[in-house]
Order: sequence, then structure tokens, then C-alpha cells
Amino acid sequence: MAALAGTGRRPTPFRQFILKIHSRCDLACTYCYMYEMADQSWRSRPKRMAPDVVEAVAARIAEHVQAHDLPSVEVILHGGEPLLMRPEEIDKLVGTVRGTVDVPVDLRLVTNGTRLDRAYLDLFDRHEIGVAVSLDGGEQAHDRNRRTADGRGSYHKVAAGLRMLTEPPFQRLFRGLLCTVDLRNDPLETYQALLAFDPPTIDLLLPHGTWSEPPPGLGSGDPATPYADWLIAIFDQWYSTPAQPVGVRLFDDIIHLLLGGRSTKGEQVGLAAAAMVVIETDGEIEQSDILKSAYPGAPSTGFHVFRDSFDDVLRLPSIAARQIGWSALSDTCKACPVGRVCGGGHYAHRYRPGSGFLNPSVYCADLLRLITHIRNTIQRDITALQKDHR
Repeated sequence: MAALAGTGRRPTPFRQFILKIHSRCDLACTYCYMYEMADQSWRSRPKRMAPDVVEAVAARIAEHVQAHDLPSVEVILHGGEPLLMRPEEIDKLVGTVRGTVDVPVDLRLVTNGTRLDRAYLDLFDRHEIGVAVSLDGGEQAHDRNRRTADGRGSYHKVAAGLRMLTEPPFQRLFRGLLCTVDLRNDPLETYQALLAFDPPTIDLLLPHGTWSEPPPGLGSGDPATPYADWLIAIFDQWYSTPAQPVGVRLFDDIIHLLLGGRSTKGEQVGLAAAAMVVIETDGEIEQSDILKSAYPGAPSTGFHVFRDSFDDVLRLPSIAARQIGWSALSDTCKACPVGRVCGGGHYAHRYRPGSGFLNPSVYCADLLRLITHIRNTIQRDITALQKDHR
């Protein structure tokens, strides 16, 4: 709690619980933060979350709900690849969680989509489980990075699963697409390929990197903004469409913040207090698993659902640092004209050996250019509207 002293803020209870129900994957994506980056703890974890761990997790969530009088919570089934768990195993897991937690539980699942079939979709339909799928564009763009260990592309399997998900009666379960930016892929072709599946939302995700391991295309001290340029091409197309066909979370969040809205729970921009926590297959409690991209052990809390409560985790300085917003930013970020919108970027992307996370994002220049472009665009339209009403 010392990290909160002087801020006038109390810890924000966890409302989103990410359950790593299977720690392995049937793809070998080149940019995966879990298998290809600094933290390799997956190697020593059990493949599946065992029933006794599920029971302990559910009990801890129920305890947290009661302690903070939460009206509802969100539980996300994640991996690895969660569909490496059989439908009957997921069915039992969901029954345990919903049977233990006394408030509404919004259940969601994030999958690579290669195993989506009727059996899983019937299960998700029965339990009202929302489904988000990773897709990086058309076949060539997607298969550039999202391939099996022996080099086979995954696009056709993912597209087949998406076609089932996006048709009645399962369409109502579709929560959106997650697309990791690859500078080698044409941005507008990528955007159109995503739109072809009529997603309710698109998450455009910057590939994870740090100052010690920069993402592809960014060099130390390089003033270029290739990621902003890529995203701006899509933004201009998206924004100029009279009836926007889809919500793009990154753009929506930036516009919301520029217009004075409060930060959402998204991690890419803004100053929202982190209200999510990860539970690994063995019951270990972790911070955001994306911190695995920084250094070995970065997301570790030292706590376990068999012996520790989520309130114990809330007391950690590392959690407080992700909940105090502006107070946790570097001086560079505080002096930036878009600092309160950017919020320092994704917490994991700030890491630099020697100074930890007290740095701007490795995407600092890109975020400044992207946010400034969006600000100038909406300011232009607001000014035009004001002139029309004079």
C-alpha cells in the first residue's frame, strides 16, 4: 500500500480473471510472448488446469466478490490454446466457476480458432461463452507468423472455424478479432480481410517488445514511426467511412480519451487502473501475462490460489504501480502533450534494464504520431461542425 500513499487512491479490486486453462499451443507463432520471448516458465507448468485448481480459483473469485461487493466479474479462458482442453473438461470448469461465484460471470474465451467446431460451439452456446479469435488478415498475411511447428499455415482452419462462429445460431457469441500488426502486411488489405468476417470489434495489437528487445522495424533512437504510419492508413479508411462497419478498439479508446472520457480497461492506451489478474495452470497467480515479454519472472507475484487471496495480490507494489495511473509515469510521459491519452502505452512495452518500467513505451514516437493524427482529424471535424452551426 506504500505505493498508493499520497495518491488518495485505494486499490482497485480485480474484476477480470484470466484463467490459463491449457499451457500449450498447437501453433508456433513467431511473435508469441508466451513461448518466444524472455519468460519460459510455461515449460515447467502442467498442461491442463486440474479440477482442484479450478475449485480453488472459483473459491478465491467468490471470496474477492464478497469482500468488495462486486456486482459481476469477467472470466476469460485463455492459454496457450484453451481448445486443447476437451469440451467436457471446459463444461465442468465452467460449471464449477458459475456454481461457486454468486454474481453474474461474463465468460469469454480467446482462441487461435484452429479447433473451433460444432462440439465447442454448442458448448459455448449452452453456457453463453463469448469467443474472440486471433486473425492477422488474409491467408498470406495470417500465415506469415501464425503457423504450426512444422511450418504449415493455419489460415484455412481458422477461416473455417470463423465461418461457423459467424453464422446463426452462434453469431451472437462472436466478440471480435485480434490482429497483431506486421509491417510487412499491407494495412488496408489486412483491414479488408478482417472486415470480411463481419466482426463486432477489431483489436489491432502492437507486437510486444521492450527497449532491450525492440519490436520488428524499430531501432534504438530511430525517429521513424512505421507502426503509426501503418495504423493511420487503417484509421483514415475507418474514420472516413460514413457508417463505420466495426469498432476498432484502439481508435475508439483514443477518441474517447481525447474527448474527455475516462480510461477504459484496455491496456494499450490510457490510465485505467489494472483490474485483471492471471491464474496459471498450476494455480500460481500472476500479473498480466504480457509481462513475460520483459524478463524471466516479470509477471510473478509469489502467490498461489491454494494459500493466498486476491487481496494479498492487491497489496503488492507492482500491482499498485499499475493502478495509480499518472503517478506511475516517467517524467518524459508527464511532459508529453498526449501523455494522459497515451498513458505511457502498454506497461510491458516500457521495460528497460536498469530503470525497469519507469520509461516511455518503446512505441513512444509511434503513439505520439498516431494520437496527434487522430486528435487533429477530430478537431478538424469539430471545427467544421461549429462553423456550420453559426
